[in-house]
Amino acid sequence: MASISFAFPHVHGGDSRSTSDPVFKLKGNPSHWLVDNEPPITKETVPHSGTETIAPRSNGVNEDLRLDEEICNEAGFEGIVGQSAVLRQVLRLIETVATGDSTVLLLGETGTGKELIARAIHNRSRRKERNFVKLNCAAIPTGLLESELFGHERGAFTGAIAQKVGRLELADRGSLFLDEIGDIPLELQPKLLRLLQEREFERLGSTRTQRVDVRVVAATHRDLEGMIVEKQFRSDLYYRLNVFPISIPPLRERPGDIPQLVRHFVQHAARKMNKAIDAIPCETMDALTQYPWPGNIRELENVIERAVILSPGLVLRVPIQDLHTRIAPGHKHERSQTLEEVERKHIVTTLRETRWVLSGPRGAATRLGLNRATLYFRMKKLGIVRPGTESWNHEITSGTERMGHSGIRIGNRP
Repeated sequence: MASISFAFPHVHGGDSRSTSDPVFKLKGNPSHWLVDNEPPITKETVPHSGTETIAPRSNGVNEDLRLDEEICNEAGFEGIVGQSAVLRQVLRLIETVATGDSTVLLLGETGTGKELIARAIHNRSRRKERNFVKLNCAAIPTGLLESELFGHERGAFTGAIAQKVGRLELADRGSLFLDEIGDIPLELQPKLLRLLQEREFERLGSTRTQRVDVRVVAATHRDLEGMIVEKQFRSDLYYRLNVFPISIPPLRERPGDIPQLVRHFVQHAARKMNKAIDAIPCETMDALTQYPWPGNIRELENVIERAVILSPGLVLRVPIQDLHTRIAPGHKHERSQTLEEVERKHIVTTLRETRWVLSGPRGAATRLGLNRATLYFRMKKLGIVRPGTESWNHEITSGTERMGHSGIRIGNRP
């Protein structure tokens, strides 16, 4: 059975690996993987039975690894592991936006490393010597979120026995990372909008306006545009947050980074537990690379840590069979939707695909097989309003014309 070998310092321990098996050494960059007991490699690539393609031998592997780590540290990308094209594109966007003060919105699934990206933006900015303050909007009860963000005065509410400085003031002249911004309650959104527009706020229970110089980086795994349609998120706040959006790719879209991430997590977990792990079976690495990872990097880290705990020798033993019992991406255990909910979702999806054009050969009414008046009636009944509008008394795109010009207008929303 072939296995891949990790080349990094470890404590002594028993070796459960067969010495006759070909062993790959993971030394930093995957392009530097070597084979034990093989003659020097002179070709550009050499196929090996049961393993991946082998790259040329490098005499300075350890030096290259240290150099790579130094470059990452200097660039402010500590903790971000991977060399895939999609990840490099994200890092280029970080380099582009970090030097300014523009608000950044990080979009991506849970566990993709949005906090690391936010910290990298801070570390590359002129504010890097100041505070990087984090606030998870989903982890704090709604009644306490305003106090945590803006602070409060003594006596502002029951139990406020002393003045409290909020995260916003702590981040003055630094960066404020608002994680899970999609979970911020509607009643608090106007106050956050004012902060982004005017850079001023009042503590809870105070009438004195304070100004701050803070760079806001927000993150969410939720569909904010869909939430706007559902009246769960303000469109004006979304536009203020969406100045410079960065989409973080899920792990299943960067499988080439998985071997490097596995090595990183094995090294970290082994050192923490004072264990020796220096190899992994090739078929195990293949399985890890092909698994879709619905929990992304966080799930991979947890799986590797568990494997390090369970491995009795130098070879990493990953319970691959447990991975196939996990929930696949997009699979949700939810209640059955009502017919009205399904209809509303289908209409909203079609409207977004047609950019809210209702009439004409490419309009939503044609796609849905309805006439225009019927679609208007269904939208009004289901409470579907175009994002950025406050009532039904607004112009709606109709083919190449505006509804205000065609003379057809929907009355006020009840």
